[in-house]
Amino acid sequence: HAAYQLYERVLEDPGLIGSRAEYWLPASDDVHNVIQGVVDRSLAEDDRVITDQALAWIESLEENGLIQSGFAWDLFLRNDSADPEVAGIFAGVIGSLLMLTVTLLVSLPLGVAAAVYLEEFAPKNTLTRIIDVNIRNLAAVPSIVFGLLALAVFIRVFGMPRSSPLVGGLALSLLVLPTMIIAARAAIAAVPPSLRTAALELGASKMQTVTKVVLPNALPGILTGTIISIAEALGETAPLLMIGMIAFVVDAPSGFLDPAAPLPVQIYTWSTSPERAFAAKTAAAIIVLLFILFLMNAAAIYLRDRVQKKW
Repeated sequence: HAAYQLYERVLEDPGLIGSRAEYWLPASDDVHNVIQGVVDRSLAEDDRVITDQALAWIESLEENGLIQSGFAWDLFLRNDSADPEVAGIFAGVIGSLLMLTVTLLVSLPLGVAAAVYLEEFAPKNTLTRIIDVNIRNLAAVPSIVFGLLALAVFIRVFGMPRSSPLVGGLALSLLVLPTMIIAARAAIAAVPPSLRTAALELGASKMQTVTKVVLPNALPGILTGTIISIAEALGETAPLLMIGMIAFVVDAPSGFLDPAAPLPVQIYTWSTSPERAFAAKTAAAIIVLLFILFLMNAAAIYLRDRVQKKW
């Protein structure tokens, strides 16, 4: 791939032809393995993936200080590639953001509305108890089941495009919706009944009491549950594999209907690649994913401590 980069550089500046210039290029997979010690240099030529001539070039470059190691900023700026030395996670991050946007827009209103109805308006009878049990059971269902449901409903029935952030976000909405309902109901139930009684005694209707008193006081718990649910969705891979998001996608998606490969799927793809250089890329992408999850959980803790009210 370095040859293509050099070719593009010459096209941008034809004056480089015939002149002497220093231009750093990424090392190939095989060269990376030799430098990192993965390939034993003492082996015979037939027993290693690199020739004696190429090995001599590598050693000559090392002696002249023309091989350097540094932080690979390109990991965050490039899209996926079959060449590990130039593969990046930019398209995967964009795909995950689009997918989580759909998940948030779908699951948050539905989850809060369902929690408000079940906690404030639904009669306490056998039907609501059955619904409550089913919601809690759905929260424990394996995630791949929601992927199968999304495949059957959104792709087979409604004909939505496979591998798109729209379908992926809807699949993850099915996954996180039970957890979000449970968290929202717990936050609503934690609001003291005296606040409801006071609002009703002052002449507020039931709906006004819920919208003006209950929901504002339950907001910290709802936000915390929402962020934790979205963080859970960010790390899911199994449902996305069922709807075809395992496809190799080079370009970053520009919309919700474009093919995309979210970051967890990209990590899975890299981890199963035969090229050894993808092992380092996989570890780096996992660290990025863990860092994003850490930030989301830290935001949930901050919001909880910042706006939580004590009674």
